Amino acid sequence: MYKKNYISIAKKSCSIQINELKKIKKVFNNSFIKAVDLILNCKGKVICAGIGKSGIIGKKISATFSSVGIPSFFCDPAQALHGDMGQIEKKDILIIFSYSGNTSELTNMLKYANRYRIKIIGVASKPNSILLKASDIKILLPQVKESDVTGMVPTSSTSLTLLLGDSLATTVMHLKKFSKEKFKVFHPGGNIGGSLLLAKDIMVTGKKMPVINYNKNLKEALKIMNLKKLGIVVVKKRDYIVGLVTDGDLRREMRDYSKNQDLNKLMTKSPFVVNENMPASKALSVMNEKKITSLLVVSDKDLKKKNKILKGIIHIHFILQSGIK
Repeated sequence: MYKKNYISIAKKSCSIQINELKKIKKVFNNSFIKAVDLILNCKGKVICAGIGKSGIIGKKISATFSSVGIPSFFCDPAQALHGDMGQIEKKDILIIFSYSGNTSELTNMLKYANRYRIKIIGVASKPNSILLKASDIKILLPQVKESDVTGMVPTSSTSLTLLLGDSLATTVMHLKKFSKEKFKVFHPGGNIGGSLLLAKDIMVTGKKMPVINYNKNLKEALKIMNLKKLGIVVVKKRDYIVGLVTDGDLRREMRDYSKNQDLNKLMTKSPFVVNENMPASKALSVMNEKKITSLLVVSDKDLKKKNKILKGIIHIHFILQSGIK
């Protein structure tokens, strides 16, 4: 076989799946609505279950629910026979995946859930299957053509099941008004968490900020700069920012000014500021563009005001330590 045929085989397999996935629209019916309502009003956990490839899909869907603040875990029906059933409570919901719906390992889990009146959302492709007969909400998957050469290996069917699970999760997210800020809470690490960090998440505040009153002199500014180790001193009049002195300013002017020199002639007046809700990645971009290492942070409401109150300071090291590049 010519190696170029590899790509044509892969494209054919993908085309089959893409066409079969369009059948997902048949699932968006009254049963789907009931399933969303049940998940939204769940007072316990959303427990996903399945055997084999359906089980793998169930694990992923459970992980998606957990990642958006919906308590969830995966329960293997085979292991549940040996004590795991005790994890399932009356206030929980079971979402059970089985494309055929007749997997024998599901029987005891279904009996347990029915006995204790635990709500079941059954997902299968056969309306008369054991799973759908035992389910409170029956989501009937359309029959699909598998994309492998035998037409038997779970490919299109597992993709369709995954798409259904993701559709349930994203619909619930929308109705719960899930936001980037909430997502950040559940994903503090990794690339996604880092990309969602805001200026207010990484700035220093309070006593850690190098600030000085406008009527102080150069000697006192040097002392604060050395103590706080951010390479700058923010000059304030009452509570408002009036200027900024950097270590570079001091190095350039030390020969011409005495240590008793006031800061008014040395500082940069009305320094550049950013708002507290600016993405940290954008703050880094601003620093690179302006060739500076620190940014002064103010509230959104103060950004357009003449007099601005300092809320925090971001140093480039804080951003880089957060993994943002």
